[in-house]
Amino acid sequence: METFQFQKNSLVIIFFLQISISVSWGFFVPVDNYLIHCGSAENTILDNRIFVSDSSGCGSNLWSAARTTSLKDQNPLEGSSPLYHTARVFTKLSNYEFEIKEKGTHLVRLHFFPFDSSKFNLSDSLFHVSVNEVLLLTNFTGQEENRSHRKPLLKEYLIWIESGDKLVLSFIPSKESSFAFVNAIEIISAPKDLIADTAQYVTPERVEKYNGLTKAALETIYRINIGGPKVTPFNDTLWRTWIPDDAFLKLVAASKAISFSGRIKYHVGGASREVAPDNVYSSARIMSYPNVSMPDFNVTWVFPVKSGYSYLVRMHFCDIASMALNELYFDIYINGYAAYLDFDISELSGQMLAAPYYADFVIDAHAAKELTISIGPSSLSSPERINAILNGLEIMKMNNSMGSLDGEISADSILRSSPRRHMGILAPSVVLSSLLLAAFVLHKRRTEKKDSMEWSPLPVDVPEGK
Repeated sequence: METFQFQKNSLVIIFFLQISISVSWGFFVPVDNYLIHCGSAENTILDNRIFVSDSSGCGSNLWSAARTTSLKDQNPLEGSSPLYHTARVFTKLSNYEFEIKEKGTHLVRLHFFPFDSSKFNLSDSLFHVSVNEVLLLTNFTGQEENRSHRKPLLKEYLIWIESGDKLVLSFIPSKESSFAFVNAIEIISAPKDLIADTAQYVTPERVEKYNGLTKAALETIYRINIGGPKVTPFNDTLWRTWIPDDAFLKLVAASKAISFSGRIKYHVGGASREVAPDNVYSSARIMSYPNVSMPDFNVTWVFPVKSGYSYLVRMHFCDIASMALNELYFDIYINGYAAYLDFDISELSGQMLAAPYYADFVIDAHAAKELTISIGPSSLSSPERINAILNGLEIMKMNNSMGSLDGEISADSILRSSPRRHMGILAPSVVLSSLLLAAFVLHKRRTEKKDSMEWSPLPVDVPEGK
């Protein structure tokens, strides 16, 4: 009874703290917010967020000391985040368990950097990772494939969880390896409007409605700020990194970057700041030669992807180029297929300029090894108003029929081949201590702007490794 009362009181305090923080500072506060610095002996503050140690105090319930080892990098990469200076190593199947209070999509972020130590060379690891029934990674080494230099890596997933359920994060050493590891973990309940349930399903023959998107497991592959600079987690309400698009343009000369210094007009029915921040909607690319009617003239981006999966393509739009409404019409193509013809940005953005809007498309890439995204002239464009615009782009891999995001094998089959070893339940006091400390430091977020190098779904930008 005493334990139940403590948990109940803790949840009440957490609820009022969240309301207070949200009202005072005006940004998104997730109901479920677990930030874990694995293998660290102390809590870590990064970008005004508190990552709780899993080695001491209230975090000690997260793991079983008999089966795990904490490591510290004695020679960390210069300029790297402190999250990558320690790691938790598992020599047997081990679980983190998190109590989930809010039903819906949850962001699951896993941080990896395979540094060397006297006990383990983390580069020798080979393991699988799952969340509940979804397989996230198979035969994973903690680094990107075909990379000659080790760099910190962030893997991001979006997973649907029912309220009252536990989110069970499992690390399973492969039969070819004796251990697994992780440097840091984030479990965050997403805003309600982050993932809509419907999208447009693009096929060679037609475009039709796609239902059930919220229940799909997603892995973020690319998050791009079109025409603008890198956007860091400190300047994103969901602590995301958006990278520039230059490396993905098929023909740089086909487009030009533009920027906007005015106010972005968020509105009901459009995109919110949680969908994408101001910095994404304040930059864009348009055609280099507007008002030139050329049927085959498109601005195209090319993205390598893994074949055998369907992908969610989210395109962000905000008309920061037009001088008046109802002047900008254009066509959208994905892998050469017409995804949206005669896209009327004024109508879709509520008849406002500088008002953000996003469109979701699902496309199969079972045989393709790349996705191409193109924008170009519409037949509705007047001769003096031929142009096209794109502000941001996200590409997410969708789980296959096995419930896997990495291979033709299920999480259940991998878990059944290994004896279960539970690591304990994350106590509500972890969240309480984090929020109390957050109340002390997060007020700086209202006015501060800074450049950070961490937190990218792509390899984190730090100097090349040892």
